[in-house]
Amino acid sequence: MMMKNVMRMAALAAALALHIAPAQAQDAATGALPAPLQQHLDGQYDRIITDLITITEIPAPPFKEERRAAAFADMLREAGLTDVTIDEEGNVLALRPGTTDGPVFVVSAHLDTVFPEGTPITVTREGDRLMAPGIGDDSLGLASILAWVRVLEQQNIATRQPILFVATVGEEGPGDLRGVRHLFTQGAWKDRIGAFLSIDNPDAGRIVHAATGSRRYKLVFKGPGGHSYAAFGVVNPMIAMAETVRGLYAVNVPADPKTTYAASVVSGGTSVNSIPAEIVLEVDMRSGDPAALRDLEQAMLAAANNAVTQENAARTTRTGAITLDPQLTGDRPAGETPADHPLVRAAMAASAAAGFDPRLDRSSTDSNIPTSLGIPALTIGTGAGGGRAHSTDEYLSVERERFIAGVSVGLAVILAQAGVQGGSGSE
Repeated sequence: MMMKNVMRMAALAAALALHIAPAQAQDAATGALPAPLQQHLDGQYDRIITDLITITEIPAPPFKEERRAAAFADMLREAGLTDVTIDEEGNVLALRPGTTDGPVFVVSAHLDTVFPEGTPITVTREGDRLMAPGIGDDSLGLASILAWVRVLEQQNIATRQPILFVATVGEEGPGDLRGVRHLFTQGAWKDRIGAFLSIDNPDAGRIVHAATGSRRYKLVFKGPGGHSYAAFGVVNPMIAMAETVRGLYAVNVPADPKTTYAASVVSGGTSVNSIPAEIVLEVDMRSGDPAALRDLEQAMLAAANNAVTQENAARTTRTGAITLDPQLTGDRPAGETPADHPLVRAAMAASAAAGFDPRLDRSSTDSNIPTSLGIPALTIGTGAGGGRAHSTDEYLSVERERFIAGVSVGLAVILAQAGVQGGSGSE
């Protein structure tokens, strides 16, 4: 394998020197994808659209990504990779060796969607727009990876760094980043990852270098319950829950970095004429500052405990008191890859060279885990834009020229990071 990689690198160098070196050097300096590789991507346009539709129409609801994972593994093999596996958490891993055995560069997109099992998923097309739940979040990222693998394989491009292509499970809400968390804390490659690139939105100008942390809780309020008339006057967990919400929304949070909270879901009770025995409140809290997030979490828990104390003091506890069971359901750590890091600069340059307006942003993505561990990580977009993510009328713009320009951004970043500054060749 090492000899084959050395031959690939030699062929690439020869092509650069004899045929396209001046133009390619200029491309590398500006961040642009070399013209031959851009043409190769353009030639794949129909194939990318086909892959996109195929992937989207394989359901991947939370914790049930197996069918899509198996199909994507087969698609990676068809694209030319041979070392393709599915780990114990359900992530698809595909290694493309480099000319050295140094740290690997992970290029990732996620398999799961936010939509529950049974959601109808059929891709429809109207002109230059494709529509279906999950088509941009994140079927587009997966289809882009397949396109890049085909370019690397068919153009015989060798990279200095090994590239580990990964399709993760559990990126969305209840998954709590379980796939990427496993990759970095328990997976076979956890001690060999040097940098991480996540592909997760249809905007090739959006470059997420800062990870917004989040803490999510399920607050379970329990009480004795009883008949709404006969037991009137006993403590009510509904009141404790309501007072918790009021207390939470009295908390002042910093505006920079943006720090937020939301009382999101309430459930419980048995009937309109019953005092509930249990009420559940779900809360989401986010910040780019770990300290601010920690302070907010403490304030929220204090508000909940105060609410329970107040309710137990306000009404009778002769048949039982209100209790609180706070359950942590989500933990996404915060962090940041500096704006002047070479990986960030490469993404900004590639986006601008492709005709987009690059801008730095912060969000909660698979990059949260490596960023929090001090590993350079970035989440970028691909394609030509879209909208209505996390809704059943999600859509993508697929006008050919703009779409291929957007897909080219990720490949340019890969080549810059993995040790090839541009070029193509054939053995």
